[in-house]
Amino acid sequence: MKRTIIVAAAILALAGSVSAQTALNGAGATFPYPIYSKWFDQYRTLHPDIQINYQSLGSGAGIQQLLAGLVDFGASDMPMRDEQLKQAKGPILHFPTVLGAVVPTYNVTGVSQPLKFTPAALAGIFLGTITRWNDPAIASANAGVKLPAFDIIVVHRSDGSGTTFVWTDYLSKVSPDWRTNVGSNTSVKWPVGLGGKGNEGVAALVKQTPNAIGYVELIYAIQNAQPYGLVQNQAGAFMKADLASVTAAAAAASANMPADFRVSITDPPGSGAYPISSFTYLLVPEGWADAKRGQVIVDFLRWMLTDGQKFAAPLAYAPLPKALVQKEMEAAKQIKVGAGK
Repeated sequence: MKRTIIVAAAILALAGSVSAQTALNGAGATFPYPIYSKWFDQYRTLHPDIQINYQSLGSGAGIQQLLAGLVDFGASDMPMRDEQLKQAKGPILHFPTVLGAVVPTYNVTGVSQPLKFTPAALAGIFLGTITRWNDPAIASANAGVKLPAFDIIVVHRSDGSGTTFVWTDYLSKVSPDWRTNVGSNTSVKWPVGLGGKGNEGVAALVKQTPNAIGYVELIYAIQNAQPYGLVQNQAGAFMKADLASVTAAAAAASANMPADFRVSITDPPGSGAYPISSFTYLLVPEGWADAKRGQVIVDFLRWMLTDGQKFAAPLAYAPLPKALVQKEMEAAKQIKVGAGK
């Protein structure tokens, strides 16, 4: 009997411990999934009573689930549009979390060295007007590289994606034909190509398809040991995506950051800037009826903006500029804990 009582007490204690945990649920961008996974694990280590769950579904799905009230917060590489914000039950705040780069990754038969891409070449490939790897538009930027005459297999995202927004936002800025015929959004009507779900799906499809090219967030190319190209910036320099070139891309935007942080930094000025760079955002409701859960999101944001930034560079993201961190810390004070969603 005594052993039964002890076991029962232990079960009750365990149940009490589980029920005492506070859980938050989020969904959205695959672009920052590696760093978000790291952050949420680290935060759980520091706060064992808090569980932050995140589904890597794509920016479009994250925004939809947030608007439908299915998650506590969303995540997107594309700032929410005005019409989307109007659909929300209350104000939604944007918090830039890190900076990342979208890179052209490829699998070209017989080519192992990094390729260089002009804006015109990338637009032409994804418009379907440049169809072979040895096209002069590609070959002219890659002197000494023996490019094959094979057909180019274009790979793009099949889901609503912030990575797609960043890619198409860039192409819309550098190509009038792209801007007129395709435009920029999380989902577009692709002129050519095969679809892969998530950054993971695009990376895998490119890797297994000879003579394919796609676009992924930098960390996915690195993790999959896939080659990725240098892209010519406004100053005419062919830039490799790395910590320094992504940070340089953010410099101008940080100095002129709007109060709501909704900004595009693709195709920036500056000789050292990688041209397909972007902030990625957590989308957080301003009002939280549950004071305890609201305080968790506030505390997590403050940790993410300070101690959490040290985890960015090892995962190929650029940490936020210090001036921007200060502005975001002030913005976090707008979150109304216990004020309703």
